[in-house]
Amino acid sequence: MFVSDIKRVVEQVSRDIGIDREVLIRALEEALRSAARKKFGNKLDIEVQYNDESGEIEVFQFMEVTEEISEPAVQISLEEGRKLDPDCEVGDSLGTKMDATTFGRIAAQSAKQVIIQKMKDAEKDAVYANFIDRKGEILNGIVQRIDRGDIIVNLGHTEGIVPSREQVPRESYRRGDRIRAYILDVLQESRGPQIVLSRTHPNFLIDLFRTEVPEISEGIVTIMGASREPGVRAKIAVASNNSDIDPVGACVGMKGSRVQNVVQELRGEKIDIIPWHLDPAKFVCNALAPAEISRVIIDEDNRSMEVIVPDEYLSIAIGKKGQNVRLASKLSGWHLDVKNETRYSQAMQIGYDSLVALPGVGIGLADALYESGFYSAEEISQAAIEDLIQIRGIGEDKAEKLLESARNAVAQAEAEADNETSVETEANNDNDLGEEGVTPQPDENGNNDIEDSPQSEPPSDEAESDKK
Repeated sequence: MFVSDIKRVVEQVSRDIGIDREVLIRALEEALRSAARKKFGNKLDIEVQYNDESGEIEVFQFMEVTEEISEPAVQISLEEGRKLDPDCEVGDSLGTKMDATTFGRIAAQSAKQVIIQKMKDAEKDAVYANFIDRKGEILNGIVQRIDRGDIIVNLGHTEGIVPSREQVPRESYRRGDRIRAYILDVLQESRGPQIVLSRTHPNFLIDLFRTEVPEISEGIVTIMGASREPGVRAKIAVASNNSDIDPVGACVGMKGSRVQNVVQELRGEKIDIIPWHLDPAKFVCNALAPAEISRVIIDEDNRSMEVIVPDEYLSIAIGKKGQNVRLASKLSGWHLDVKNETRYSQAMQIGYDSLVALPGVGIGLADALYESGFYSAEEISQAAIEDLIQIRGIGEDKAEKLLESARNAVAQAEAEADNETSVETEANNDNDLGEEGVTPQPDENGNNDIEDSPQSEPPSDEAESDKK
């Protein structure tokens, strides 16, 4: 019968699937309680208990002892009650054991559904537990299908997804293709765990190098950071804790074999391997290679650097569409402003001239301001009096006057710039109106009011002969 199989099923499912035995028993108890109510009605007071000794689930129906029966499903007379328990009184609740086999097909189906559902839940939990600790790993899979731009990957016991945002541009996959990806996240959702994969994350590049370079896995070479423009170019910074091992050479490998394996996996993405340096300025210089750097001006408060390069290296430092400086900025974590020497010299000269133009500022004081890091009237206007009085030759009164003069000069320069912009806008509007807004009207002879330009007239024979 149904009950005789319960213990065997519980033990087998618990052992094979890994479902906790107590969880399965509680679920079966609830399934039988539901089956009893479906068969006999919801008014029944039902209690279900698993008997561990007999391996059966016992079902008890509790009824109230009353003198007059108004609801036979939940009430029992005192006379009938004393047949079960001679000591019972009116108001007592008597429990009688029900024959679970009378539940028939409903009970069997309910128990079966519970076991199937618990197996599915256990499988989902096992998949989640297996992958949640593998976040950050690289795994291999087979493309199963493409769903609205997302790649669904068969991972064996479950599926993963490579969202379109995590795919490298211009990479294409078809069903059955092998794919390697980085486990970006593991989400627990109602329909089951979702393994989110990525081929664009910088850590995917880092893990590929960790796989190819033994010195990295051994801890001799350390990857300090990486930045990518997926499918186009990447930069990776490396350092070595062993002076005898070159970190860049270790990552490149014999005849470039190691880095080429990574490039091949990334479908031709160019990779710059950068030696890391503790000094941020030197690290930025390394990151901008092969451009030569003339000087670096650091603003630690805003975490930015002004990088000055020779004129001929400006395009190299910036890179195609700003790619090189953008990747270097991401890699270093500093905002980088790259300028050529000519532009920098002009800007410095303009700033110096603005200092000399301030009332009461001569060449000597301008030089002192310049040496103290104030390179223009604008920088003076943003300074504090406490900073200015630290400069030789400047007292508190002079600092206040200098600050006021600098602010007035900056305000005047901004006003002049606004006026120039307004004039240019008006001029452009006038030109647009003259060219497009007004159409010359023909006079009574059919000629336009505006004379034809000389260039539009055909050359006369006499003019042609003069040219000859």
